[in-house]
Amino acid sequence: MSNFFIIMILLLGFLITFQIAKASEYVSVLKGEKKAFEQQNRVNGFLMIAFLVAGLIGVYWCNELLKGKMLGEAASQHGQAMDKLLYVTLAITGIVFFLTQILLFWFAYRYQYSEKRKAYYFPHDNRLEVVWTAVPVITLSILVGFGLFYWYQITGEAPKEALQVEVTGKQFSWIFRYPGKDDVFGKKFYKNIDDGKNNSLGLIWDDPATHDDIVVNNEMYAVVNRPIKLIINSRDVIHDVGLAAFRMKMDAVPGTPTTMWFTPLYTTEEMKKKTNNPDFEYEISCDQMCGRGHYTMRGIIKVVTPVDFILWKAKQKSNYALVFPNTETMPSKDTTKTVAAVADKDALSKTSLKTN
Repeated sequence: MSNFFIIMILLLGFLITFQIAKASEYVSVLKGEKKAFEQQNRVNGFLMIAFLVAGLIGVYWCNELLKGKMLGEAASQHGQAMDKLLYVTLAITGIVFFLTQILLFWFAYRYQYSEKRKAYYFPHDNRLEVVWTAVPVITLSILVGFGLFYWYQITGEAPKEALQVEVTGKQFSWIFRYPGKDDVFGKKFYKNIDDGKNNSLGLIWDDPATHDDIVVNNEMYAVVNRPIKLIINSRDVIHDVGLAAFRMKMDAVPGTPTTMWFTPLYTTEEMKKKTNNPDFEYEISCDQMCGRGHYTMRGIIKVVTPVDFILWKAKQKSNYALVFPNTETMPSKDTTKTVAAVADKDALSKTSLKTN
């Protein structure tokens, strides 16, 4: 029913516009073409100025209304650098936008048709051509240069202490794999993929390195202030790892692993306080149309403290243990000692900060 009313309103608007145009045409005939043209020209000139003022007010109002509300504060080091580059780009293009738009509408008003004025014929000027070609080229080259610099940082070699996580997209969910105690990913082969047998990545069980690999679905854990390197794959079609809060984005291409890394700056709990949103979660979305269920392809990223991450990881069963339950083992004493040591170190650092 609502669609019917919308169509009727559009048709009514069209009829009203058509009738106004016809009435304007009849008035022109009665008044005389020349007089009607001059009057209409003056009206259009004033409308240009009115549209300019209304447009600038609208731009300012939209900026004030939406500023800082679309994506919020960048939650990674690279993300903050990206935001700075974006603000610089907006400042430069904003200045050009305001200058060109103000001149465009002002000229339309100021130099409207007049019998007392003759158009000046200005066919060519080499100096002017050089200026309006060279300035944009130099400015855009600098912006592109900074963009490439940040891009190569993101896709370059991650720090040695970086946490490595393998991210695999499939229709329509995410699979995350963490290396075990050996800090090495086991081998996999796509023909071994069997969701019915809990082997969603096709791990090769003959490779001992796969026995402690942890595989989880749709929920990834990261450590605050520790670099994390994502090794990105796809199991079927092209997906795209979109991390809006971290200002990161990378295609997941079948058969062609891609990588990127970043450093989270705030835990999930800290961002809940910063955003005043108790339900806040870092999201991983698919930013590439990948099929009919594309809209459901959403995962969660939990950014936690080092202690919480070790505790979480210690509770996880390896994929091998899920497939072969008889080989399941409890967390070792070494893991318990590591957790206790990290907890003591974390408590000591907090005490030191309070003292200072």
